[in-house]
Formats: sequence, C-alpha cells, structure tokens
Amino acid sequence: MSPRQRRLPKRDDGLWARRLLAATMAGTVTVVVAAALSLVPRFEVDGTAGVFWLFVGLAALLRRWRPRQDARLAWRERVAGLDKIEPGLVARRSLAGRVDLAAALAFATAMTLVVTMLLPADPQWARVVRLALLVGLAVATGFVAYSGVRFTGRLALTASGIRHGRRRYDWSDIDRVSLHRQDGRLAGVRLRPRVWRSLEPAPVVGGRDVAVPEQRLAAAIEAYRERPQVLAAGPVTAPEPAVEPAGG
Repeated sequence: MSPRQRRLPKRDDGLWARRLLAATMAGTVTVVVAAALSLVPRFEVDGTAGVFWLFVGLAALLRRWRPRQDARLAWRERVAGLDKIEPGLVARRSLAGRVDLAAALAFATAMTLVVTMLLPADPQWARVVRLALLVGLAVATGFVAYSGVRFTGRLALTASGIRHGRRRYDWSDIDRVSLHRQDGRLAGVRLRPRVWRSLEPAPVVGGRDVAVPEQRLAAAIEAYRERPQVLAAGPVTAPEPAVEPAGG
C-alpha cells in the first residue's frame, strides 16, 4: 500500500480559505524567525561541544518518554484534508509529538547557528551561504506552521480515507489492521494492504505523535473499514476497544 497520489487543487474544493490562512501564518512565522536569527550575535563555538552532547542525550531520553495517551477520536463536521473538507473523526497531536517537534526545531536551529558561526565573516560567498542557511531554516519553520494550520488534527478518519499528516490511505486498500510494536512497545496501527504493490512494509498510522492510543485507533479503523460512508452520514462516536489499555 502506498499513500494516495496528490492531485492539483480544485477551485471549488472549499479549502482555499484554509490554504490562505495557513500561508499567512507560515509567512508570518518565516519573517519572525528570519528576523530573530538575523539578530543573533556571533559567538565562539569552541565551548558548545558539551552543550551539543547534552542536547543529544536529552533528545534520546525524550524519545523514550511517552506520556499517557488517553484522548478519544473527536467528531468534526468540517475536517480539512488533502483535497476536500468533509466530516470525520479527528485525533490531535500528542504532547510527546509536540515535544519531539519542538526538539527537532531547536536542534535544527542550534546546528544552523553553529555552522554559520564557523563560516568566515568577510568573504562574499560566506555571507551568501550564511544567509541561505538562515532563510532555509526560517522557511522550514514556516512550513511546519503551515501544516499545523492547514490540516485538521494530526490524524483523521473520513469517508475518503485515513489521513495521517500529509499521507492518506484509501479504505478499499486495507485488508486488515493490527497493533504495531517497535522495541517492545506499541508504536501505531499497521494497515495490511489487500494487494501488495511493492516490497515495502505495510504502512503504520498513529503512534507516539497521536494522542489517541493504539487500541482505540485500531478499533475505530476496524469498525469503519468496510463501511466508511457512515463517517459522512452524520455525527458518529468512535467505538471503544474490547479491553482498555492499562497504561499510556
């Protein structure tokens, strides 16, 4: 199974207001971040090695940290997806997912600043490279802001498919669902395809960055796998798993 191919946006898909809002937010964040980075004074990088390894160790610990996931799939009449607005069930980004995102941005910022400080100050080529790195980081941060505003929730179940971030999977392609484990811990829901089109492993949705626990998400996917049209008929309540998770 592979993510559904993106199509060119339609004029009447109802998403242009959302795209405009997301683009405005992304532009604002990009300008603010670029301005802030331009004000960072030059500093010596000799003493940053210890801070770097401290950050690496902290990031590794954060990846092992997993707060309790006890949210439910919430019904939304208007879910902004890849190419349409439709009703469906939505799962928000988890606290761990937000922390991971913040840590990734912080690491990218620190590495970019260190690289720019290692460049010589005077040559024209160094100033151009420095500017390109800072602008690239600002644009990447703006893109994160765009995605956060553009889509409703981190994961959504709608009649047209399952969307996780920017990936979407058609219901007709799903043969079976199962809990996915990684390093002995639950890490999402595996979607077994009806027809294997490649040697790639079956896709996994949910997991650490979604606030809904795997058991609850798997029960909802299984409930609507053969009748996704129910999601478009009106307000629905996601079914609960037969056994509630004992921990987060």
